[in-house]
Amino acid sequence: MLAGTPSRLPTTTGELLSPELTARLDRLDVVSRKVFAGKLQGERRSKRRGKSVEFEEHRDYVPGDDLRHIDWNVYARFDRLVLKIFEEEEDLSLILVLDASASMLAGSPLKLLTAARIAMALGYIGLARNNRVSCTVIGTPGGDRRLASVRGRSSIQRLGGFMIDAAFEPARRAASDRAGGGGATAARARDWNESMRAIAGSREGKGVLVVISDLLVPPPPLGGYQTGLRLLSAPSGAQSSGAAFDVCCVQVLSPGELDPSKEGRSAGGGAEDDAPPALLGDLSLTDVETGRSAEVTVTPALLDAYRASVKRFVGGAAEFCTARGMTHLLVPSDADVAALVLDTLRRRGLLA
Repeated sequence: MLAGTPSRLPTTTGELLSPELTARLDRLDVVSRKVFAGKLQGERRSKRRGKSVEFEEHRDYVPGDDLRHIDWNVYARFDRLVLKIFEEEEDLSLILVLDASASMLAGSPLKLLTAARIAMALGYIGLARNNRVSCTVIGTPGGDRRLASVRGRSSIQRLGGFMIDAAFEPARRAASDRAGGGGATAARARDWNESMRAIAGSREGKGVLVVISDLLVPPPPLGGYQTGLRLLSAPSGAQSSGAAFDVCCVQVLSPGELDPSKEGRSAGGGAEDDAPPALLGDLSLTDVETGRSAEVTVTPALLDAYRASVKRFVGGAAEFCTARGMTHLLVPSDADVAALVLDTLRRRGLLA
């Protein structure tokens, strides 16, 4: 809830993804609930039939079939023309969308750090499995930054370097602005809808799209998070038989956003668990997304109402995503990323 000056932001890929975790990620793969046509050979089984070392079945020859696929051994034994059908392997397009807007610079650890570690773990899995991986960092003051599709283990350092440069360098500057009392916070309000529209219209192809964000998008006239996510669930064109992406929305919120009493104890410097939260009394609050300020008197009753509002907000996001065939997952910023990837994301069907 409280945005401050982060004391330590990652500068290397190893700080985003530890060697201990990478060794455990090698046995995983990204899973799509939909069938998409890959552009290059990869390690994902396809429902299309083609050339591969994996034999699928025989079928009778019909005029017009490629004679090179006839099983001549069967013809010699049974005087019957049949074709050998193989299971084709395709690469999967994995599109990562990392929210690095001002509101992500809150929590302990920072929401942005947890979000980047999740994105890096997923990107590692995709690259290790020889799939196409692209990444877009949205919400930064200089506009969206995009890494076009890369493939293979040799691109892992490139992906990590891109995230550090695109997400954390602007975060350092933003934190420095706040520490010095400068910075036009209103100018940092993200145009979520434009970012989502650009991603939906990109040429990365169909595939699994993972949005990692707190979904704290300014309300109308910007429209909230719903308008942008709705663009990702729409068909890719008039000739499309379905949506262009298999979307997973990972919503990262800090413990203090979920329950301000935890923020209060942290701000109090190690107070007892049953001590009253520090966020009580007359406060002046400024929205880092819009720059708008408000004078409020925080009472226990107001905190109860806030918790109920957050519960409705998270529940509404889950219902919105589910109604559009998207996966929604709430992740506190202090969550164990290794457990999240190795257990939770596997149980939710994003990884296998």
